[in-house]
Amino acid sequence: MHKFIRRLGPSFIAGAALVSSLAPGAARIAAAQSYPASIAVGINLPFTGADAADAAVIRDGALMAIDEVNGRGGAGGQVKLVPVIKDDGTVAAGQYDPAQAATNTKEFVADPNVVAVVGPQMSGSGKAMSPIASAANLMLITPSSTNPDITDPSFASQYRPNGQAIYFRTVTTDAFQGPFMANYAAETLAIKSVYVLDDTGAYGEGIANAFEGQAKAKGMNVLGHDKLNPKESDYTTVLTKIKALNPDALYYGGVQQAAVKLAKQANDVMPNLPKLGGDGVYSVSFPQDAGRAAENWYATIAAPDTIDEPQAQDWVARYQSKFGASPQDYALTAYDAVLVLDDTVRRLVNDGMPITRDNVRDYAQQTNLPTLQGTISFDANGDLQEKIISVFQVKDGLYKYVGAAPQT
Repeated sequence: MHKFIRRLGPSFIAGAALVSSLAPGAARIAAAQSYPASIAVGINLPFTGADAADAAVIRDGALMAIDEVNGRGGAGGQVKLVPVIKDDGTVAAGQYDPAQAATNTKEFVADPNVVAVVGPQMSGSGKAMSPIASAANLMLITPSSTNPDITDPSFASQYRPNGQAIYFRTVTTDAFQGPFMANYAAETLAIKSVYVLDDTGAYGEGIANAFEGQAKAKGMNVLGHDKLNPKESDYTTVLTKIKALNPDALYYGGVQQAAVKLAKQANDVMPNLPKLGGDGVYSVSFPQDAGRAAENWYATIAAPDTIDEPQAQDWVARYQSKFGASPQDYALTAYDAVLVLDDTVRRLVNDGMPITRDNVRDYAQQTNLPTLQGTISFDANGDLQEKIISVFQVKDGLYKYVGAAPQT
């Protein structure tokens, strides 16, 4: 019931996007402010390597929003958004590459027209980008990066040395995604014992550790926790060891480079064992690349499952018409990331404030925006206020929504 009460129809959202509220305490400036004809929006995603298909879906969600905002006359009704797209995947890494993400961020910072960046997709990139963006007070707004350390005030000196939050999210974090999946495993799937794997990345390690901690708190027997080198081709040794322990389930924290190999080999060694993962497994390419080995895998996302609801069908139809493919939920969270920027600029224009990086960051902090996924607002650290984790299962080569994960 909660899911349907909180959703807002497309007609309401379209109207809300045209209405802005003043930032608390903002003084309206009477003098006319001159605004540029356009501002640049960075988009940083891994278009090279194992996660390229998902990066394309996220990019398209952002580009769809940019096109629609520009079709309404631009952000604030007058400032066009110009995308500046950069690839943080490399052939050498075979997936996202934090070093490339850092280089891209320096280039965004050096471009005075870039006032915000949509991305990154991956938390390893986020950890590399954040301190550079912080030094320039350049807002990053990620539709999919979930490692909680980046926005945790305990790590502020590392990831936001200038002090203020610059890393905003339209998804929640693995501080909830990992534990809530453990709740689902214990309460819905009745899992009593589990073996945990991760791919050594910032995201994979973080979500696997968070799952493991809550699994133990729920009384599950965690039989072990091993790390997979995503560049290795053979995981049968560790899988054979796991099989001998006879767990009720396997949990994997990580992304596609290791996930597809793991799925195929785990299906050979333990075909009937339930396999669980985070949003690194909720991928456009995972069911196709893993084939029948992907069947019955469970995966979470760090957001509501919006695109399957009736209220989102007009949005889904527009996406399909524009790109000739069906979206996934993180296409919508990317779309909403651009709507946050549109709303931020609109409030700046209403207040007669210049569109600077400092002002964009400050006004974004005060966001309270109705969207299809719910109301987007941020805490003092840039984290999304709403904490909903959705669970999917692969059936007949497609992800099927099976419910929201229990929060306790």
